Amino acid sequence: MLQLVFLVCSVGIVTLYPAAFALQRVLPEAIGQEHPALMRRFWRQFKWAFGRFWLVGLALYAGSVALAFGLLFWASTNGPMRIVALAILIPLTGMIIGLYLSALAVLPEAPEDSTPKSLFRAANLFLLRRSMGVAGGVIALFTWFALLSRLPTLFVIGSGLVPALLAYWISRTTNTRGKKDSGNVSI
Repeated sequence: MLQLVFLVCSVGIVTLYPAAFALQRVLPEAIGQEHPALMRRFWRQFKWAFGRFWLVGLALYAGSVALAFGLLFWASTNGPMRIVALAILIPLTGMIIGLYLSALAVLPEAPEDSTPKSLFRAANLFLLRRSMGVAGGVIALFTWFALLSRLPTLFVIGSGLVPALLAYWISRTTNTRGKKDSGNVSI
C-alpha cells in the first residue's frame, strides 16, 4: 500500500523526493508493524518532507535528469573524449546515488526540525562511516535499474520500495569488527 501511495504522490516532479523521504520515514514502522495507522503517518510525513525538501527535491530531479542526459550522450558518441567523460560521469553518478542512499538511511532518525543542510551533513557523515555498505547499496541499485530496463513492469512494484529497503538495510548493518586482544591473536 505504501508503494502505491508513493507512486501517486511522486507523479508530480516537485513531490517525487518528498514522497521518497516520507516513505523512508514510515518504512521502519511498516517493517516492524509497530504503528497501526501507516497511511495517516505517511501523509503527515509527506507534509513534513514537502515543506522542508521540495526545493532541494526539484534541484535533485533537475540534476539527475541532466546527469542521465550526459551519460546517454557520451555513451552514444565516439572518440577519446567519450572515455574521459564517462570516466568522470560514472563515478560521479555512483557518488551521488551513494549520498542519496545515505540521506535515506539517516532520514528515519532525523529530528523534526531537520533542514536540507543538516540532512546533507548527516548523510555525508554516514557515507564516510559506512562507505562499504553504501557502495554495496549503490551496486544493488544499479542492478535494480538494469533489471528494470528489462522488465519495466517492476517499476510499479518497487520504484520507491527498492531504494527505501536498500537504505534501511544499509542503516542496520554495522562496520565494526570485534577487536582482538592478545588472547585471540595467533602467531
